[in-house]
Amino acid sequence: MSQDTEHKSNSAADKMDNRRLTDVSANPQYDASKQNIAKLDAEDKNADMPDGTEVTESLEDKDFSEDISEEDKETIKKVANDDNLSQAKSYASILVEQVMDARETFERSLGSLFTSAFTAGLEIGISFFMILSAFALLSGVLPSHYAVVLASLLYPIGFIIVVIGQSLLFTEQTSLLSLPVLNKIEPLNKLLRLWGIVIAGNIVGGCLFAALMIGLGLNMQLFSVSDIDTYAEHILGFRWWVIFGSAILAGWMMGVTAWLVTSARDTLSRIVLVTLITGSIGFLGLHHSIVGNIEVFSALLYGNTVSLGRYLLFLAVVLVGNTIGGVVFVAVLKNRTFLFEIERVKEQTAEARAKIDAR
Repeated sequence: MSQDTEHKSNSAADKMDNRRLTDVSANPQYDASKQNIAKLDAEDKNADMPDGTEVTESLEDKDFSEDISEEDKETIKKVANDDNLSQAKSYASILVEQVMDARETFERSLGSLFTSAFTAGLEIGISFFMILSAFALLSGVLPSHYAVVLASLLYPIGFIIVVIGQSLLFTEQTSLLSLPVLNKIEPLNKLLRLWGIVIAGNIVGGCLFAALMIGLGLNMQLFSVSDIDTYAEHILGFRWWVIFGSAILAGWMMGVTAWLVTSARDTLSRIVLVTLITGSIGFLGLHHSIVGNIEVFSALLYGNTVSLGRYLLFLAVVLVGNTIGGVVFVAVLKNRTFLFEIERVKEQTAEARAKIDAR
């Protein structure tokens, strides 16, 4: 594909995102059907891209729902315009893509959701397997503290597999899935049920990975029981409120990851973003509920220091902290920022019209 063709293809894709935003942002009660979304997709696929015909970046009146007022049409045209492919996507394009992806997740069957979440739980375990193996190797030549920090730099491996493979990971999906609820498109009880399925799938997958693969690693002598206990205490060796605060920060950073991955236009950029942010989580030793589940459950199964009560308390505290970090600090604030931008442009438009009428 030539660079010019790729540019126009991306333009059409962004135009489709902006079309969808018109119904999501201007009319919170709007409930788009699959047929409407398919119609938009078909229109964009039929766009005349390769032959030099310009693909307009501007939204037109025909792109909007009939229920939207002329004032709202003008406002959203200004806010959602995304006409520079040399830069990251516009705020509106990112928001609409996240909302539409979340709505697609809401429409998936329970079996599909659980299977995807279960797969993510297995895949994220690869991070801990690599970290533990590296820690066992490094602890023989370095002090334990430095060995833990250096080994934690392998943290992004499982996240890259999950994010690029598009499996459902709770912390990465927390803010994403709450957006339709914040915009009154989906009910809260449906969100809670969805979270429950994703959490269950992630935890079951992670526990199965711990039972099988960590046991395999022990038999392969990649690490020892004492290595598992040491790393578990590295995770658990804090008061509960410290773990809770750390989990909030980790959830916040995972929500930012989801936002930035959506803003990126190519896979390489997404890999770099996931590596930088999740690598920072690992380096700082922040508490991630799904990886932490595998770390602590491994010590429960094979170690000597973790009890069932301690494991369950840890899991509950970290899950709540991750949820608060993802929903409050990412979804709510970014959604409100967009709504404030809509109101600001409305005011500017009204002032401009008033000046014209006064002439």
